[in-house]
Amino acid sequence: MRVVFMGTPDFSVPVLEALVAAGHEIAAVYCQPPRPAGRGKKLRPTPVHARAKALGLEVRHPESLKTPESQADLAALNADVAVVVAYGLLLPQAILDAPKHGCLNIHASLLPRWRGAAPIHRAIMAGDAETGVCIMQMEAGLDTGPVLLREATPIGSEETTAQLHDRLSQMGAEAIVAALAKLSDLTPEPQPDQGVTYAHKIDKAEARVDWAEDAKDIDRKIRGLSPFPGAFIEYDGQRIKLLASRFVALNGAAGTLLDDAFTVACGTGAVQLTRLQRAGKSAQTAEEFLRGVPLTKGMSLL
Repeated sequence: MRVVFMGTPDFSVPVLEALVAAGHEIAAVYCQPPRPAGRGKKLRPTPVHARAKALGLEVRHPESLKTPESQADLAALNADVAVVVAYGLLLPQAILDAPKHGCLNIHASLLPRWRGAAPIHRAIMAGDAETGVCIMQMEAGLDTGPVLLREATPIGSEETTAQLHDRLSQMGAEAIVAALAKLSDLTPEPQPDQGVTYAHKIDKAEARVDWAEDAKDIDRKIRGLSPFPGAFIEYDGQRIKLLASRFVALNGAAGTLLDDAFTVACGTGAVQLTRLQRAGKSAQTAEEFLRGVPLTKGMSLL
């Protein structure tokens, strides 16, 4: 098929690669414009931009798709379909209608649960047992379109957003290739009105850990916010990011270390911290961290 690809971050890259490997003709790649990054604030192309260039594909990064010019430019590509995954711009109706088969979105949840910006984070933070990917026919509403194909997967008890992100990206790549191969045979299923939840954008204010909370909630917060923005505590004047953890069925005074393996008591239960990061430092295992910050059984992190 002749495909317009629309995506921006790392999550989208395996999808683009899979479409190329499957033999689809990529008419153009749309992504967000390069942004200032690093100490020198030089313009840095997005992950999709960089990969598309390496593949020899045409890259477009308009600031908006609302102008008649940008809409005419896309329509002139005469695409069979547009594949959209974490693109970052709202698509006006003229864009949705331009490809012959419309625009197909790869969404990282089991719709209608977790529509919106942060479905992977929210699924882990809510303690969901499973998640997945949906191939959805896009319409004007926020992730409201009918679903053409869905694939589910369990969420691991110690899985972080970073790990689940990579798994769902690969699942999405395989799912869109399968969907395009049998597109005419797929029946769009309208999303039910029951079970709708919204994965609101992560607010950094959510990231502070309160040891008085339930351990399962704290564990989910740590894993759900890893690696970004990273759940954190402040200890001895330093901000420490908590990047990985596991639930432990022990009890004690909230914030107290229950052993020398970084198990911390919570309001109910405990969490064992397994990966941490001090400000300005690289991420470390708990063992590596404790060599530089001597914390022992009975000490308090409050």
